[in-house]
Amino acid sequence: MVPSRPNLRAGQRLKAVRKSLGLSTRDVQKKSEQIAIDKHNQEYYISHAWLTDLEQGKFMVGLCKLYSLSAIYDKGFTEIASYFGIRIADLGRDRASIRLPRTHLVDRTEDGETQSVSLPVEFKPEFRFEATTLLARVVEKWDEVPIGLLQHLDLRKSMYGYIGLKDTMLHPLIRPGSLVQIDPSQRKISKGKWTSEFDRPIYFIELRDGYLCSWCQLEKGQLIAIPHPQSGLAIRHFDYPTEAEVVGRVTGVAMRIGNGDDEEDKPGPR
Repeated sequence: MVPSRPNLRAGQRLKAVRKSLGLSTRDVQKKSEQIAIDKHNQEYYISHAWLTDLEQGKFMVGLCKLYSLSAIYDKGFTEIASYFGIRIADLGRDRASIRLPRTHLVDRTEDGETQSVSLPVEFKPEFRFEATTLLARVVEKWDEVPIGLLQHLDLRKSMYGYIGLKDTMLHPLIRPGSLVQIDPSQRKISKGKWTSEFDRPIYFIELRDGYLCSWCQLEKGQLIAIPHPQSGLAIRHFDYPTEAEVVGRVTGVAMRIGNGDDEEDKPGPR
């Protein structure tokens, strides 16, 4: 069998990890034997010859042996799997892309590995919760958050915006205080027809003095920002692109649908 390039690279990475730990293939065989005994399953056993072939890129690794390698090399299961092109971090987003016909509870029990991503935990002094803004412009400090909470987001391709507490442009469709996901590759305002307000594209707009999130259309060199009918706000006009620039299309939103302090949510007297 001719080794595929991904498997060959994976084998080379595994070999480098093994050598950095000062382990021989015989050492790995011995340690995996103990794992197989503990698990009462020979699938966890890794022979010297099998490991040599794996490092030469001759085949893919099975699930049980992947587990053993992760344990022996003291590497995350997710990391070892990634050597072979398996991105477990994509699992949540792939789950979300599978549209199942029946309503069901979503099981997001993680496998115990502490995968994490960076999220903003401290903002610059000039940040104001009242104003709509791009997070990248106002974040002072980022910290690690479990990726299980965010697997449905495309963190590699998207930007993120914060809807200010005083920004009711699209309320109640998008409430103040919401976080929105923005696709910067979609900067051209669509001229299509929509059957409802939920289908109409929403755009994140950069102005001279801040940001705006709204429905938009272009007419005679002007960008027209259209509020939600229930917001009570007026349509706004900007010279385009001198006064307003499209950052991208809003493709996702995270927002509360309750205040969190309703009387019925509070515990009664004891």
